[in-house]
Amino acid sequence: MFNPTRDEARQFLFDTWRKRREGTLLTPLEDLAAQLIEKHPEYHGMLGDPECYQDKDYAPEHGATNPFLHLMMHLSIEEQLSIGQPHGIRAHFERLGARYNSEHDAQHRMMECLGEMIWQAQSNRTAPDAAVYLSCMEKI
Repeated sequence: MFNPTRDEARQFLFDTWRKRREGTLLTPLEDLAAQLIEKHPEYHGMLGDPECYQDKDYAPEHGATNPFLHLMMHLSIEEQLSIGQPHGIRAHFERLGARYNSEHDAQHRMMECLGEMIWQAQSNRTAPDAAVYLSCMEKI
């Protein structure tokens, strides 16, 4: 299981983007991450400057989007889709993809629900509840 620390996750993204730009051979996970990074040109400069951004904090209360969290949530959703877990995730993805005419935009909607599930689990000090995640997607 891929369960990195904050610094390891960030380093993974920095290294992946550097390797993609250099044309270095990537692992399957790095290749998937690089494809996701390519869909987010607004993050290219940041990922090319690890010294400046490795320790940067992104406070949501100040309206800041955490690009590392965003990309790692994309990776999480890709993993969920690849294994079909939680049950029903693919159907929601297909429905949202058709609704928004974009698989990428569908994942952004799914991220809102993934974030809600994580927030509820942290707030309640419980394990993440897939029912919360799927229920949220049903409402979209």
